[in-house]
Amino acid sequence: MYHRKNTLAGTFLFATLLIPAVLSGQSRLTDTEAVQQLRRDVYTLANDSMQGREVGTPGERMARNYIAGRFKAIGLAPKGDNGGYANAFQFQALPRTGPGNRLQLGRQTLQAGVDFYPLGYSANAQVLTRVARCKYGIQAPEKGRNDFDGVNVKGHAACMSISSPDGIHPHSAWLAWNDLRKRINDAVALGANAVIFYNDDPDKAEDPPAEFKMKMQPVDVPVVFLTASGLAKLGQDGDPVVIHTDVIREEKTGYNVVGYLDNGRPNTVAIGAHYDHWGFGGEGSLYRGDEPMVHNGADDNASGVAVMLQLAADLRHMPDARNNNYLFIAFSGEEEGLYGSGAWTKHPTLPLDSLNYMLNMDMVGRLDSAGNLAVNGVGTSPAWASITGLREGDLSIKTTKGGIGPSDHTSFYLQDVPAIHFFTGTHEDYHKPTDDADKINYPGMLRVARYIEAVITTLNDSTRITFTKTADADSADTPRFKVTLGVVPDYMYDGKGLRIDGVTEGKPAAEAGLKKGDVVIRLGDQEVPDMMGYMKALGMFKKGDSTQVTVLREGKPVKAEVHFK
Repeated sequence: MYHRKNTLAGTFLFATLLIPAVLSGQSRLTDTEAVQQLRRDVYTLANDSMQGREVGTPGERMARNYIAGRFKAIGLAPKGDNGGYANAFQFQALPRTGPGNRLQLGRQTLQAGVDFYPLGYSANAQVLTRVARCKYGIQAPEKGRNDFDGVNVKGHAACMSISSPDGIHPHSAWLAWNDLRKRINDAVALGANAVIFYNDDPDKAEDPPAEFKMKMQPVDVPVVFLTASGLAKLGQDGDPVVIHTDVIREEKTGYNVVGYLDNGRPNTVAIGAHYDHWGFGGEGSLYRGDEPMVHNGADDNASGVAVMLQLAADLRHMPDARNNNYLFIAFSGEEEGLYGSGAWTKHPTLPLDSLNYMLNMDMVGRLDSAGNLAVNGVGTSPAWASITGLREGDLSIKTTKGGIGPSDHTSFYLQDVPAIHFFTGTHEDYHKPTDDADKINYPGMLRVARYIEAVITTLNDSTRITFTKTADADSADTPRFKVTLGVVPDYMYDGKGLRIDGVTEGKPAAEAGLKKGDVVIRLGDQEVPDMMGYMKALGMFKKGDSTQVTVLREGKPVKAEVHFK
């Protein structure tokens, strides 16, 4: 179902596709004209017809074609693949259940999606085998338990409950064996040629989701889950089993859009913004409704693309910015994990060693009344110290040093390119269908654009700026999260701790009673001095853990128990 709010955009969508060539012209736009163009770009990209611009979809293609048209109208040379603006990259889509799943237990044929379904761990395979019941599939000699003892698992389907001897809960004595992959690996190591899970303890354990919520590295055997109706058909040890699993793991193609302003200089500044969003609600959506709705992503990140296009148009007419060339990249796949920028920096269409620095605009459409603008990544070069005092745009600049962050500048930083990220802050519409074009501060976007232009002119000389690594550069210190607290951080906050700007319903923080405005200062035994401290503390927990979180609420400490599901 389409999310119908952008009625104004729908009214003049096709007109906007024709306007850019007229507005770009041969002279720099006035401020009034620039605000109008920013508005047109955002309303077009955030229109329902773009279907949320999810990577690898027709909506992404429509947005790509629009941006390429704008690049051409502005006068940028194509710098993508084969003389065009488009720059392709491959990625693995979220798995989905295929039509070929079959399961026969003895003489009974089970119905896919009703009696059973494959799990994300499953290989695509067809196996004729026999039942081997293994209780919970726990192999723990250190605790005096081995559910495989006396069971002929080799060449059989290991059938096991997803629960444990005392259920699934954070204080279980078998917490280390809650991970189904561990049980699968143990069974396969003993020779099992299939794994069948079931839930015989529904009061103490939840069924695994039938839909794939994340990408998993498959094992070498089929893995299925029996529902209650399927469990009723499971026979005894030695009964025949026929399994055919079909999990579609599709490789898709996404596209960056790349344009070039050649001033004949040895160094080039990369200016980027991602144009993809969550379509009808992907794995990163914070929308909790039952019906699919278009996630238009006006702020995230039609706003950044519009500012990038404004910079491209302006830089053609700025003599005090011609000591560098400029490469403009609209990235796709950012929401899925920096796919587009990661692919471009590994296979660049312009030599990486020619890049002077990188500027990234991600969510620059909600400038507040105080003019707060975050500039992240200033520790990636000493040269960035000169930009915080700029008064252009009359903004209040807040900075962070780390080169690693949740946007495309990270991909450049990891290739030793000085890179910063401009950001006007998060809001309650973040990653929801309500992030619409009518909520954008268009004059504020122009103020951000003018500030970035001042940054460019301040650094407009023939020398390269120096790259420096930041404290978060060591990959060993960059956590791989197994859990989420379910909060949206206030990235504009520069005090001690991590201030919560939003709480997701149904997640651990909400269930613990945490609120917007709380400042997290301790998570478990770990102090939380800042964003990186929070990330390191969170990285120490896994699903099923419980801990105490301490927050400051109206200046007073409040403690709460959180359980990571």
